[in-house]
Amino acid sequence: MKATARRLAPLLAALAMLGPFSIDTFFPAFRVMGAHFNVSPAAMQQTISIYLAVYAGMSLFHGPLSDAYGRRRVIIFFSSLFAVASLGCALAPTFGALLGFRALQGVAAGAGLIVGRAIIRDRFGGADAQRLMSQVTLIFGIAPAIAPVIGGWLLTLTGEWRPLFGFLCGFSLLLTGWCVWMLPETHAETLRTPLRPRILTRTYAAMLRDGPFRWLALAAGFNFGALFIYIASAPALILDVLKLGERDFAWLFVPTIGGMMIGAAVAGRLAGKRTPSQMMRLCYRLIAIGAVVNLLINVLLPPGVPWTVLPICILGIGMSLGFPTLSLVILDRFPATRGAGSSLQTALSLLMMSVLSGVVSPWVAHHPMGLALTSAGLSTLGYLCWKRAKSTLDIPALVPTSA
Repeated sequence: MKATARRLAPLLAALAMLGPFSIDTFFPAFRVMGAHFNVSPAAMQQTISIYLAVYAGMSLFHGPLSDAYGRRRVIIFFSSLFAVASLGCALAPTFGALLGFRALQGVAAGAGLIVGRAIIRDRFGGADAQRLMSQVTLIFGIAPAIAPVIGGWLLTLTGEWRPLFGFLCGFSLLLTGWCVWMLPETHAETLRTPLRPRILTRTYAAMLRDGPFRWLALAAGFNFGALFIYIASAPALILDVLKLGERDFAWLFVPTIGGMMIGAAVAGRLAGKRTPSQMMRLCYRLIAIGAVVNLLINVLLPPGVPWTVLPICILGIGMSLGFPTLSLVILDRFPATRGAGSSLQTALSLLMMSVLSGVVSPWVAHHPMGLALTSAGLSTLGYLCWKRAKSTLDIPALVPTSA
């Protein structure tokens, strides 16, 4: 098992990187792209919200497609499609064309993340699954930290925004080749379920009617939303509030993603040694500490580095510590259709992210206290959803079962 996990972890993490790369890589080029297409910052924000909205809608189908046709085939197809969409963004002649190809990126970007979770649960169970999920989260956490740095350097070296999307095209082509070479098929043909709209509708309806599934998925979404509001607001926070440059996005992303990686590493170490309830208790204690420190700093100090961004590291540790537990418990609510379960969880989360980036972020992005209050509110909602889910489940049912 250990050798298989070591081979799978970097590949599944790299596939999951497509999502954050699609958002973060071109953040440093927001001003340049806005000037090129002669559009406002609010219009540029729609390059994120449209991408996320389509990503959310399509994520409802990635898992079921893999349940019907196999995990490997679906991942290879959509990683290839992402390369085509990224090339289209790089060559887009108009802002409308850019938005169209951003939507196509949204169609393709989620397959690796969603189907990858199903692959983990197909092959592993219990603490082994939690360890591998943590390893994937640990490696995946590098993406949001390095993506804006790569984007900033490419923009500085070339003076153009188009090479940033060329980088995304090349990265997805490399991933496609990697998958063809070594990604195994973990969903046997005898276990596959037909992709029929009526059956899929009934499956999703059953999941949404399931109280624990619904509250657990909302808890995961709100937890990540507490961090994502800072990610969605990064151009305004870094360039306008903190008065930093296009190559300085690391000030926000390194502490944020560093916290996520620390949390993932701790989650992997504690797998099998702590119950899910204990893991989530520690998760929310850390999130609460991060939220309180964040609010106090915004009350006592003017915006600046590093103090404005450091509390976000604590939030990242807490969120990432609880994420593997939440994901595995969600997948085990409907073990016969794990792909669909992973899809619905992702879709609900992405709908939240789309609202945060398109509606909430424009209101609070230029106000550090507004960002801190929004983050604290989202964390509180995540905790309340977890408590509601936990109250409807027996404690033994929260322990990940073997595959």
